[in-house]
Amino acid sequence: MNRCWAEIDLAALERNLRLIRKALPEGIRYVAVVKADAYGHGIRPTAARLMQSGVDLFAVANVQEASEIREMGSGWPILVLGPLLPEEDEALATHDLIATVSSREELDRFEAVARESGKTLPIQLKIDTGMGRLGVWWEEAPELLKDARSRKRLHLQGALTHFANPSDEVFTQRQRDLFHQILRAEGLLGKPEFLVHADNSSSLQAMAGNDPCNAVRIGLLQFGVSPPAGTPLANLKVEPVFSFHTRLALVKCLPAGVTVSYGRLHRLTRDSRIGLLSAGYGDAIPLTCGNRAEVLVRGKRHPIIGRVTMDQTLIDLTDAPEDVNPGETVTLIGRQGEGIIELPELAKHAETIPWDILCSVTKRVQRVYKTARE
Repeated sequence: MNRCWAEIDLAALERNLRLIRKALPEGIRYVAVVKADAYGHGIRPTAARLMQSGVDLFAVANVQEASEIREMGSGWPILVLGPLLPEEDEALATHDLIATVSSREELDRFEAVARESGKTLPIQLKIDTGMGRLGVWWEEAPELLKDARSRKRLHLQGALTHFANPSDEVFTQRQRDLFHQILRAEGLLGKPEFLVHADNSSSLQAMAGNDPCNAVRIGLLQFGVSPPAGTPLANLKVEPVFSFHTRLALVKCLPAGVTVSYGRLHRLTRDSRIGLLSAGYGDAIPLTCGNRAEVLVRGKRHPIIGRVTMDQTLIDLTDAPEDVNPGETVTLIGRQGEGIIELPELAKHAETIPWDILCSVTKRVQRVYKTARE
């Protein structure tokens, strides 16, 4: 029996994918982003279900993640979004990967690998339109595009950019316009075979039927985490794929006036019944959730009290039924009975973002996969 576990509903993932596809303009290709172990959901089971559901392309952060998908089978296009270290270049040929290019030096390296392997390697060029991270700076992009297209051993199959702050409509539109202008001047827009993508789950509000991009990168949205309110897809009824549970390990009574946990940050104002959860920040419960967040026990909310510790967390069970005892399931994210705690709520208490919570789930948290289609 698990002390702490995450449930991953793969059937909900498939339903979300189909719902998103239906909402996108016709002809848009679906790039499934599964970096960081598929945002903590588990890259292999997640990628397998996405393959069955009909994605067009996978996107990962690095060669290690790409190799995990490639080991599942050949044929699926895999785009490595992050820069390769020189010693990783050979994997482009051995694992049949698509590299993201930001510089002439990378073109030289990848062309050398292609020559040595006797293959033509696919690449996509990233244009930095204002993110200031990966990609060739937009003023230098036309020259690098020409260079990339001239390399006989490299096949330039697409271009991409990344929005720095999708909620800033003015700046995002400036980035979008720069991206389009550069590709239009090179005659690369409107070609079905040339992949052009800029939008992700947070910026899909700008994805209209007349946009020349022909692909979108979908990450958190497919896992049931909606984009900010006010965007067209914010009201898309995606289902949470991830839920997080633990068990009650101990119940004890303490008198009013006692302080609990490290730092004595919570003082009991009444005689209280305290529950100890068999999970802490060494699992996935953010340290900053003490005295802020709540959990579900039998579908009812109970507060986390005191500082979250590495292996245990305290909750106030004074108002819970008397027969709540060790072994009881406690839900930190997800639905239990009539109660629900959604991931963004926990992230808000933790003063972070949902991405961070999902990627912080440690390996001692067992993943339990629900696979049945309804």
